[in-house]
Amino acid sequence: MLVTDILAALPLARGTPDPLFRQLYAQIKEAVLRGTLSAGMQLPPTRELARLLAVSRQTVLNAYDQLSAEGYLDGAVGKGTFISGYLAQATPAADATHAPMRPLSARGEAYATAMENVGFHRGKLRPFRVSMPSLELFPFDVWSRLEGRRWRHPDHHMGYSDPAGYAPLRELLCVYLRASRGVSCTPEQVIITSGSQQGLFLLSQLLLAPGDQVWVESPGYQGASAPLFAAGARVCTVPVGADGMDIAYGMANYPDAKMVLATPSHQLPLGVTMSLQRRLELLRWATSQRAWIIEDDYDSEYRYTGPPLASLQSLDRAGCVLYVGTLSKVLFPGLRLGYIVAPPALVEPIVRAKAVMDRHTAIVPQMVLADFMADGHFGRHIRRTRDAYAERRAALLAAIDARLGERVVAGPSDAGLDLAVHFRHGHDEATVVARALELGVETRALAYYANRMATPACAFAPGLLLGFSSLTPAQIVEGIEVLATVLKAPR
Repeated sequence: MLVTDILAALPLARGTPDPLFRQLYAQIKEAVLRGTLSAGMQLPPTRELARLLAVSRQTVLNAYDQLSAEGYLDGAVGKGTFISGYLAQATPAADATHAPMRPLSARGEAYATAMENVGFHRGKLRPFRVSMPSLELFPFDVWSRLEGRRWRHPDHHMGYSDPAGYAPLRELLCVYLRASRGVSCTPEQVIITSGSQQGLFLLSQLLLAPGDQVWVESPGYQGASAPLFAAGARVCTVPVGADGMDIAYGMANYPDAKMVLATPSHQLPLGVTMSLQRRLELLRWATSQRAWIIEDDYDSEYRYTGPPLASLQSLDRAGCVLYVGTLSKVLFPGLRLGYIVAPPALVEPIVRAKAVMDRHTAIVPQMVLADFMADGHFGRHIRRTRDAYAERRAALLAAIDARLGERVVAGPSDAGLDLAVHFRHGHDEATVVARALELGVETRALAYYANRMATPACAFAPGLLLGFSSLTPAQIVEGIEVLATVLKAPR
């Protein structure tokens, strides 16, 4: 096929935002890369090509100029324009959408598959979406005003920042954590992360070698285990009872573990709290084994039968506990701010490692949050949401008692944003979840929290996890009516 025939057939779309010269440039470039136009071929003069394509000569000149600047064309006045001689004829590329050019590395495969069992929120909010704060209660007008003030008066902090985080925010978080959770720390020990997920990933990479054993709760949050799998750790499940993680089981079965991932204040999904006896038992074992404990304190602010419980970290005297928290459950998930409170000896290596990962967490949200806390909005928001969530929790318990009391038994409900319910009779979790979703109710089976990638699996009573914090009491009652209909249906 002649060059003129190839170019004359190029499709140019008129009346679109993309200029014609950019379209022509892109079409010729693609033809060169695919080998349709090969090295050394002479292109027609600009006037001739303009006539063939029914475009202005300037359009062709602009396209040729761009192709020449990028090295696709060579030419000189009086000699003509040619496809650059050093461009070897390309062969049609294989379809890269089906498989990568070569397999992922073993480490890459671990990263890519670590979150495959983790469910994500999709679509509009429905009863009973789990672990979702109430966005309508957040004072976005106040946040917007504070953020606008920062943008109107930028300062030197708008450049590259400290990988450990914005210093005033670290100071305020330190004060807050000491007062509300009994966390023993200085501002220097607080490291700001892009959500608690980044904190867990960072610590897994930094503190574990491939093959190291790590205790995790079963059932437990899948997203927290994912960084452990990505690090190549051997994830070992430990059952959870009424007093929290079974420490004696862990010591008997995995005595050489290098790390424990625990949620002492409020366990997800069962809602239990680790007893003081088991906390002390865990600390004694970790101290004697020189093992790390990661305390994931994801929604400890919301306790409805008294003040929040003191953290496990507050009992640590050996420097073995790393306290990880998030602001997604208190403020809004889109903020993506979390923190690590590290033992003094680990602060510097964690900060250096974080700089490798993302240099520093976005600075403006940190600055706005510091202002939000300093002006008293943070404390007021927690008190307001705690009151609202307590009302919604009460509505959920009352509705369950009235409509589902013969079919489910509720788990501990004195803290958190969700409530576990266990079937009294032989309902199939997957069937109940699917039928409820068809009727507009979003629930999560407790079996979802069984760590299928770890061994061995731990048995627990089947049931559902119901989120209540993002719903009004009326929505809660309507959702329970739907569940009652589903559970009454013939099995």
